[in-house]
Amino acid sequence: QAQMVASGGGSVQVGGSLKLSCRTWGYSSDGCLGWFRQAPGQEREAVASIESNGGKTYYADSVKGRFTISQDKGRDSMTLQMNNLSPEDTAMYHCALLYAETCHLMNPPQFWGQGTQVAVAS
Repeated sequence: QAQMVASGGGSVQVGGSLKLSCRTWGYSSDGCLGWFRQAPGQEREAVASIESNGGKTYYADSVKGRFTISQDKGRDSMTLQMNNLSPEDTAMYHCALLYAETCHLMNPPQFWGQGTQVAVAS
């Protein structure tokens, strides 16, 4: 059974950093992986994606220059390094399997798993 589990969330002060991790089980991804976030009362937002073949990355304008997505060589885990965090980054973060053909759009997700909460205090 396919699973994706995110971890590494927590509470930080403005300007702080967090590193999220995502483990995958039950399937082989040779397409595209990504991160989404959703704050209470708001729509889901695509944050970043990475092509498994070649490692090309894509970022939302709101996180460009602050967040870095990466995937391990075994392709069964990936990370999201988040720097210079602001209160607007507060959300539940989910990792997701995306479609290779729309990786550059960071949407839509095929499947996403359990999230990890990020809270940034001002």
